[in-house]
Amino acid sequence: MQLEIFKYKEVTSTNDIAMKLIREKNKESGFVYAETQTKGRGTQGSRWISEMGNFFGTIFFQLKKSYPPFNEFSIINPVIISEIIYNFCNDCKISFKWPNDILLNDKKVCGILQEVITLNNKNFLLIGVGINTISNPKISKAYQATNIFIETKKKHEKDEIIKLIKSSYEKFFLNINSYNFLNFKSKAQLMAVN
Repeated sequence: MQLEIFKYKEVTSTNDIAMKLIREKNKESGFVYAETQTKGRGTQGSRWISEMGNFFGTIFFQLKKSYPPFNEFSIINPVIISEIIYNFCNDCKISFKWPNDILLNDKKVCGILQEVITLNNKNFLLIGVGINTISNPKISKAYQATNIFIETKKKHEKDEIIKLIKSSYEKFFLNINSYNFLNFKSKAQLMAVN
């Protein structure tokens, strides 16, 4: 699967745009990226604070019979995205807090939002990814937030992140015949924190 890239300056949320591309443009797969979101969202209706300069994107595709089911992607996605973040800070501790937070040195650096929509009896999976690359909000949770720049003292171009996400998901689907859920599950369990 080749993921076509759709870039925008400002959107309500990249998941909203992915839905429009599926419903109005009949796109079956793609990768939406925006410089900023005005109504970014997290799980259970929470708000994702979209500070300018950070990364906001959505990968979307039809859930075909040969693909893993929706629920397995809740394990697959954090493993893939963690490996991408690891490219930018390979001496950092990366962990995963269920259901959708990736932590960098025990602080939240990324959130993932999965949504499914149905059109013409076809199910489509939307994977929204927000990564704090150069700034982070103050959050009142059991753990703090951070960003890649604070942790590594290096700035990374968004095009580099886009390229890594695109190639990682394309590689996953290219090798779908050798997909083994237990491999992803064991990686996720090794990263998991309470």
